[in-house]
Amino acid sequence: MKTHIDPKEKNIRVKTTSVLICSKPCKKYGSQNDDYPVLVIKLFDVNNPHKSPSVFPHTIYEFTNIEKVRIRRLNVSYYLAGEHTVINDLEELYIIRDENKIELKAYQYEVEHRDK
Repeated sequence: MKTHIDPKEKNIRVKTTSVLICSKPCKKYGSQNDDYPVLVIKLFDVNNPHKSPSVFPHTIYEFTNIEKVRIRRLNVSYYLAGEHTVINDLEELYIIRDENKIELKAYQYEVEHRDK
């Protein structure tokens, strides 16, 4: 598992099947006080990774001081129990950073009903 903290790239393109989006409290680095939380984007090779505790992400991205995430033209699920957002059935994900905002775009398979 690779963890990337505040990557330098403004545009990141990565192959993945699903994404789990969550946040952590602000980090306080010395004299730098962040106004916004840390965005955590976890990438998985399986759909619905939150349902399988034995499944670990292949890559994690952490972005400090993020005000909001825009998710463009994707089918998304928000789970109240775990307070995280899951995006399944992906081919490729684009993470675009613009100061304290993140935009997510992706190629997504259209799946109406999945076997349980």
